[in-house]
Amino acid sequence: MIIGHNNVKRRAAFTLVEVLAALLFMAIVIPVAMRAIQIASRAGVVSQRKAVASRIAERMLNEMIVTSQYQGTSVKGVIYEAQLPYEWTLRSEPWTEDAMLMVSLNVTFQAQGQEYDVNLSTLLDNTTTTNTTSTTSTSMTQ
Repeated sequence: MIIGHNNVKRRAAFTLVEVLAALLFMAIVIPVAMRAIQIASRAGVVSQRKAVASRIAERMLNEMIVTSQYQGTSVKGVIYEAQLPYEWTLRSEPWTEDAMLMVSLNVTFQAQGQEYDVNLSTLLDNTTTTNTTSTTSTSMTQ
């Protein structure tokens, strides 16, 4: 009779060290993956709301220019889009270079507990809005 090692059946299984190593790896990877998902979610929400805020800024700036409501120093309001508030502020100030008026509209909004904003500005001819008489001077430099 030959006694051999073939009679003993071995079961394929993980050792305790392998299981602990896998658990440690998951304990490191899962929080990092969840943080990445949270950041991606925030980026998606912020980009969607920035697009809405940009449309609101463009619409309100055009409306204020067409109706000549930009001539005051500051105008404020709130627009609700998809039941979310978007606060806007219109400012007009003289442009330093020429007889122009810089009209700026700022839209602020909340996304996941943080405040974000979108700014939109344009230049308008200030000679027709402030003075009826104007003097023109030309200077050439060489």
